Amino acid sequence: MRACVIFNPTARGDKARHFRRHLDEFAVGVALKPTQAPGDGRRLAAEAVRDGFDTLVAAGGDGTVNEVLNGLADAPDGFARARLAVLPLGTVNVFARELGLPLKPLDAWRAALAGRERRMDVGFADYAALERTQRRCFVQLAGAGLDARAISLVDWGVKKRLGPLAYAVAGAKAMRGPHPQITVEADGQSATGELVLVGNGRFYGGSLPVFPEARLDDGRLDICVFPRVSWGLIARYAFGYVTAGPRAPRDMRMLRVARARLTAAAAVPFEVEGDLCGMLPVELGVLPNVLRVLA
Repeated sequence: MRACVIFNPTARGDKARHFRRHLDEFAVGVALKPTQAPGDGRRLAAEAVRDGFDTLVAAGGDGTVNEVLNGLADAPDGFARARLAVLPLGTVNVFARELGLPLKPLDAWRAALAGRERRMDVGFADYAALERTQRRCFVQLAGAGLDARAISLVDWGVKKRLGPLAYAVAGAKAMRGPHPQITVEADGQSATGELVLVGNGRFYGGSLPVFPEARLDDGRLDICVFPRVSWGLIARYAFGYVTAGPRAPRDMRMLRVARARLTAAAAVPFEVEGDLCGMLPVELGVLPNVLRVLA
């Protein structure tokens, strides 16, 4: 194995500090590539593939995992030439939880080294930005409407103190704004609602199984369409976060599709893996079983 660890040297939190203190243990026989700015992980990952590394280790949160994933996608034949491993250093670590990885960095590193290679799907979002079509790949989730507005309102000081609950606080703030209708057209089906969540895996926002039937290797995206957003919906899922058993509203539509298009008559933001990408419209799809992950 020729491995490269891509990490954010300025990341905060106990796990990130522990990682930096024990760099010598992680660095045996591997290359370390620190990021310098947002989006740097994507560039470093693509360079690592071109330099012949066959294992890329994303040391960080879900944002770092997403940057490394997209660097793999950018490199010619990147998915065939290199595989992904994860060291969960973030606040939420949704993908690490989906894989069942230990959340302590050293334990996760040992698990990755001893783990088997697993193939899974990669979702993608195609959208217009900077006067051309951009593609953002994802392994876990995406969303449009309330959750994307909430992400834009997250207070990072609150996030440091409260962890994942900071997103619930931001969601409450986002409730004050307008909630335009979003139309989902997918594989001959259509649905309309004020909030759309897209899952490749089961979990959203940590260990909340919003997409209970989703599988990482089924060639499908699970799309939840909520006709209305309300304080009751926020409370239902906040309670579900505590109990790990949210009950979906009766009027929610669930679509399981290979492709979908999201549109809106008004300005509606969308996010990928907790990172704002742009405004609708967006085309969603799946690259089946292209990603190799150590899990």
